[in-house]
Amino acid sequence: MKQKVSISLGEDTLKKVEEKLTEGLFRNKSHIIEYSVNKFLEKDNEQPKL
Repeated sequence: MKQKVSISLGEDTLKKVEEKLTEGLFRNKSHIIEYSVNKFLEKDNEQPKL
């Protein structure tokens, strides 16, 4: 089940997100942000912990 959250993005970041929508790879802004967060978390898990 998905939950709604509220976030704030800088203008430049939001502009880049909206540009990605025009490429047709993502359904909407939420899809882009969810994908990006998951990629970040995957990468973070690959990092050796000190």
